[in-house]
Formats: sequence, C-alpha cells, structure tokens
Amino acid sequence: MSEPTGLRARKKERTRDAIADAAVSLFLEHGFDRVSVNEIAAAAEISKPTLFRYFPTKEDLVLHRFADHQGEAARVVRGRESGIEPVTALRRHFRAALDRYDPVTGLNDHPQVVAFHRLVFSTPSLAGRLTRYQLEDEEALADALGEGIQAHVQAAQVLAIQRVLARANWQKIADGRSAGDVHPEAVADADEAFNQLQ
Repeated sequence: MSEPTGLRARKKERTRDAIADAAVSLFLEHGFDRVSVNEIAAAAEISKPTLFRYFPTKEDLVLHRFADHQGEAARVVRGRESGIEPVTALRRHFRAALDRYDPVTGLNDHPQVVAFHRLVFSTPSLAGRLTRYQLEDEEALADALGEGIQAHVQAAQVLAIQRVLARANWQKIADGRSAGDVHPEAVADADEAFNQLQ
C-alpha cells in the first residue's frame, strides 16, 4: 500500500527543511564560499544527487527562505478589497509586516536573522540571485497592476521602496540597535516613502 499523498508531501518538506537548515548552519559558521555541496550533503545525511533534487543550486539552499514572499506584492494587489488603491494595499501590508517584526522588512533582531541577512547581503552570488528573485516579483506585480509602462514603473518603485526600507532597518539592527528601538523610525520611514510614491 502506498503512502498517502499528504504524508509524502510533509516528509518531503521536512527533508527539504532539514537540508536547508544544515546548509545555513554551515554557511553561517564558515561562510558561503567555504562550504562545499559535499559537506552540506554529509551534514544532512543525504547524497549529493538527493540534495540537488531539492535545491538545484547552492544559492537556493539559502534563498528558499524568501520563497514564502515570492510574488507576495502581486497577491496583495490581486486580493485587496474593492475600492482600495493598489499602493494603499501594499503600504498597509508592509506596515503590518513591520508591526509583526517580519524578517523580510529587515526589522528583526533575532541573532540568526541578523546573521542570515549579513550572509545574503555580503555574498555576491546570493545578492545576485536575490536580485533575480526581485525582478521576477517586479514582473508579477506589474502584471497585477495592469498593462503598459506605468504598471512596470509603479511596480519597480514599490519594490525598490520596500528593498531600501528593509536594508535600512537591517543596517540599524546590524549596528547594534534593537528592533523595538528601530520600529518607530521604520514606520516613519515607510510612511514617508509611500507618501512620496502616492
């Protein structure tokens, strides 16, 4: 008798998480470029081909943590209530994420989150791959906003604002401030940035 599909999917997800966790731990300890795929496979107790079935590239071992947010801006625009402007919905969504101290906003002072962001921002291949993800998000958001150059410009502006705000928040925390201390500034910065956009 075969395994139920739901159980199989959960097992795959647990395996995927275990591989990624092992990889990120090694990267944080030794640096991204100093850890081989063979070392990651050994730490996760799997074969190298199995690792590549879950993660096609070494960078994906790190950046899959951004996958939950992939296409998020487009989903916010498509799912907004009637009568709410797209930029207003995106602004509210970002503000709510700040209030939750969501790591994607840069406003999270958990030591592992700070170290993870440092790893991503200081490793050229990771930063480059993250840029590619952001360009895909921009395309999805432009599609959700409508057609023509205006939709593309607005999508680029919104995502640039979110990226700049998140990086500024992370830098303040990386410099030793707490997320609670930075929060009022992060909210004020977000309000100012979105006011300029609107």
